[in-house]
Amino acid sequence: MMKQKFIVIISTVLISFCFSCNQRASNKDSGDSKKTISQLEDGSILLKLEEAICYNDLTNPSSNTAEWKFVVPKPGRYNVWLSSATKDTNNLDYIKPVKISLLDNSLERNPECDKIIRNSSDVTYPFFRTDSYMGSFYIQESGEYNIQVISEKVTSKEALDKNQLPALNTRLMSIILIPLTR
Repeated sequence: MMKQKFIVIISTVLISFCFSCNQRASNKDSGDSKKTISQLEDGSILLKLEEAICYNDLTNPSSNTAEWKFVVPKPGRYNVWLSSATKDTNNLDYIKPVKISLLDNSLERNPECDKIIRNSSDVTYPFFRTDSYMGSFYIQESGEYNIQVISEKVTSKEALDKNQLPALNTRLMSIILIPLTR
Protein backbone atom coordinates (compact mmCIF):
# COMPACT_ATOMS: atom_id res chain seq x y z
CA MET A 1 0.00 0.00 0.00
CA MET A 2 2.79 2.36 0.92
CA LYS A 3 4.60 1.53 -2.35
CA GLN A 4 1.50 2.40 -4.39
CA LYS A 5 1.10 5.77 -2.67
CA PHE A 6 4.78 6.50 -3.23
CA ILE A 7 4.51 5.63 -6.94
CA VAL A 8 1.40 7.79 -7.34
CA ILE A 9 3.09 10.77 -5.64
CA ILE A 10 6.27 10.41 -7.72
CA SER A 11 4.23 10.07 -10.93
CA THR A 12 2.21 13.18 -10.08
CA VAL A 13 5.35 15.20 -9.35
CA LEU A 14 7.02 14.06 -12.58
CA ILE A 15 3.96 14.83 -14.70
CA SER A 16 3.55 18.29 -13.18
CA PHE A 17 7.28 18.98 -13.58
CA CYS A 18 7.18 17.97 -17.26
CA PHE A 19 4.12 20.14 -17.83
CA SER A 20 5.74 23.16 -16.17
CA CYS A 21 8.94 22.70 -18.24
CA ASN A 22 6.86 22.64 -21.43
CA GLN A 23 5.08 25.80 -20.29
CA ARG A 24 8.41 27.56 -19.64
CA ALA A 25 9.80 26.42 -23.00
CA SER A 26 6.77 27.62 -24.93
CA ASN A 27 6.76 30.94 -23.06
CA LYS A 28 10.46 31.38 -23.81
CA ASP A 29 9.94 30.65 -27.49
CA SER A 30 7.13 33.17 -27.83
CA GLY A 31 9.01 35.82 -25.87
CA ASP A 32 12.36 35.32 -27.58
CA SER A 33 11.16 34.90 -31.13
CA LYS A 34 12.21 37.90 -33.14
CA LYS A 35 11.20 38.94 -36.59
CA THR A 36 13.29 37.81 -39.51
CA ILE A 37 15.44 40.67 -40.81
CA SER A 38 15.35 41.44 -44.52
CA GLN A 39 17.76 43.08 -46.91
CA LEU A 40 17.72 46.90 -47.17
CA GLU A 41 17.21 48.75 -50.47
CA ASP A 42 20.96 49.12 -51.00
CA GLY A 43 21.37 45.33 -50.67
CA SER A 44 22.97 45.38 -47.22
CA ILE A 45 21.64 43.51 -44.21
CA LEU A 46 21.66 45.51 -40.96
CA LEU A 47 21.61 43.41 -37.80
CA LYS A 48 21.06 45.78 -34.87
CA LEU A 49 21.95 44.51 -31.41
CA GLU A 50 18.59 45.69 -30.06
CA GLU A 51 16.86 43.32 -32.51
CA ALA A 52 18.98 40.32 -31.49
CA ILE A 53 18.32 37.62 -28.97
CA CYS A 54 21.04 38.27 -26.38
CA TYR A 55 22.53 36.03 -23.74
CA ASN A 56 24.52 37.88 -21.08
CA ASP A 57 26.78 36.35 -18.47
CA LEU A 58 27.75 38.93 -15.84
CA THR A 59 30.41 36.64 -14.34
CA ASN A 60 32.07 35.84 -17.70
CA PRO A 61 31.16 38.58 -20.21
CA SER A 62 33.49 37.17 -22.88
CA SER A 63 30.82 34.54 -23.59
CA ASN A 64 28.02 37.08 -24.16
CA THR A 65 26.17 36.15 -27.33
CA ALA A 66 23.80 37.82 -29.79
CA GLU A 67 21.84 35.94 -32.44
CA TRP A 68 19.81 37.12 -35.41
CA LYS A 69 17.64 35.43 -38.02
CA PHE A 70 17.83 37.07 -41.47
CA VAL A 71 16.89 36.43 -45.09
CA VAL A 72 19.36 36.38 -47.97
CA PRO A 73 17.47 36.94 -51.24
CA LYS A 74 20.52 36.55 -53.47
CA PRO A 75 23.51 34.25 -52.87
CA GLY A 76 27.04 35.60 -53.07
CA ARG A 77 29.91 36.98 -51.01
CA TYR A 78 29.10 39.44 -48.22
CA ASN A 79 31.61 41.67 -46.42
CA VAL A 80 31.03 41.70 -42.67
CA TRP A 81 31.36 44.96 -40.72
CA LEU A 82 31.01 45.38 -36.97
CA SER A 83 29.63 48.75 -35.89
CA SER A 84 30.55 50.13 -32.44
CA ALA A 85 29.75 53.20 -30.39
CA THR A 86 32.95 54.42 -28.75
CA LYS A 87 34.34 57.36 -26.83
CA ASP A 88 37.90 56.68 -28.07
CA THR A 89 38.37 56.00 -31.78
CA ASN A 90 42.06 55.13 -31.19
CA ASN A 91 41.25 52.26 -28.83
CA LEU A 92 37.98 50.38 -29.21
CA ASP A 93 38.71 48.57 -25.93
CA TYR A 94 37.65 45.05 -27.03
CA ILE A 95 39.43 42.77 -24.56
CA LYS A 96 39.08 39.55 -26.58
CA PRO A 97 38.55 38.98 -30.31
CA VAL A 98 34.96 39.04 -31.52
CA LYS A 99 33.70 35.79 -33.02
CA ILE A 100 31.03 35.89 -35.76
CA SER A 101 29.59 32.55 -36.91
CA LEU A 102 27.40 31.76 -39.91
CA LEU A 103 26.67 28.13 -40.77
CA ASP A 104 29.98 26.27 -40.37
CA ASN A 105 32.11 29.36 -40.99
CA SER A 106 33.40 31.84 -38.47
CA LEU A 107 35.36 35.05 -38.39
CA GLU A 108 37.43 35.93 -35.34
CA ARG A 109 39.17 39.27 -35.06
CA ASN A 110 39.89 42.04 -32.59
CA PRO A 111 37.94 45.02 -34.01
CA GLU A 112 39.91 48.08 -35.08
CA CYS A 113 38.67 51.47 -36.17
CA ASP A 114 38.58 51.07 -39.96
CA LYS A 115 35.95 53.77 -40.56
CA ILE A 116 34.66 56.64 -38.47
CA ILE A 117 31.11 57.56 -39.40
CA ARG A 118 30.73 61.29 -38.88
CA ASN A 119 27.45 62.78 -37.67
CA SER A 120 25.86 59.36 -37.26
CA SER A 121 22.32 59.46 -35.90
CA ASP A 122 22.99 56.07 -34.27
CA VAL A 123 25.02 57.60 -31.41
CA THR A 124 24.95 60.68 -29.20
CA TYR A 125 27.81 62.68 -27.74
CA PRO A 126 30.29 61.70 -26.24
CA PHE A 127 30.16 58.57 -28.46
CA PHE A 128 31.30 58.18 -32.04
CA ARG A 129 30.31 55.45 -34.47
CA THR A 130 33.15 53.34 -35.82
CA ASP A 131 32.99 50.42 -38.23
CA SER A 132 35.45 47.54 -38.20
CA TYR A 133 35.97 45.20 -41.15
CA MET A 134 35.74 41.62 -39.87
CA GLY A 135 36.07 39.59 -43.11
CA SER A 136 33.56 38.04 -45.50
CA PHE A 137 31.18 35.11 -45.82
CA TYR A 138 30.13 33.33 -49.00
CA ILE A 139 26.45 32.38 -48.90
CA GLN A 140 25.70 29.69 -51.52
CA GLU A 141 21.90 29.76 -51.56
CA SER A 142 19.16 32.27 -50.93
CA GLY A 143 17.09 31.60 -47.82
CA GLU A 144 16.82 32.17 -44.10
CA TYR A 145 19.98 32.09 -41.97
CA ASN A 146 21.09 32.53 -38.36
CA ILE A 147 24.20 34.46 -37.42
CA GLN A 148 25.83 34.58 -34.00
CA VAL A 149 28.26 37.06 -32.40
CA ILE A 150 30.23 36.30 -29.24
CA SER A 151 31.89 39.23 -27.46
CA GLU A 152 32.13 40.89 -24.07
CA LYS A 153 30.64 43.99 -25.74
CA VAL A 154 27.31 42.24 -26.41
CA THR A 155 24.83 43.81 -24.01
CA SER A 156 21.10 43.30 -24.08
CA LYS A 157 18.82 46.31 -24.28
CA GLU A 158 17.25 45.24 -20.97
CA ALA A 159 20.65 45.23 -19.22
CA LEU A 160 21.43 48.70 -20.57
CA ASP A 161 18.00 50.01 -19.57
CA LYS A 162 18.33 48.61 -16.05
CA ASN A 163 21.88 49.99 -15.69
CA GLN A 164 23.14 46.53 -14.72
CA LEU A 165 26.45 47.08 -16.47
CA PRO A 166 29.42 49.28 -15.65
CA ALA A 167 29.93 52.41 -17.73
CA LEU A 168 31.29 51.32 -21.09
CA ASN A 169 33.66 53.28 -23.30
CA THR A 170 32.73 51.05 -26.24
CA ARG A 171 29.66 48.99 -27.01
CA LEU A 172 28.76 46.81 -29.95
CA MET A 173 25.84 48.26 -31.93
CA SER A 174 25.33 46.12 -35.03
CA ILE A 175 26.67 43.79 -37.67
CA ILE A 176 26.34 44.88 -41.29
CA LEU A 177 26.52 42.43 -44.21
CA ILE A 178 27.33 44.20 -47.50
CA PRO A 179 27.02 42.23 -50.75
CA LEU A 180 29.96 42.29 -53.14
CA THR A 181 28.88 42.97 -56.69
CA ARG A 182 30.78 42.38 -59.91
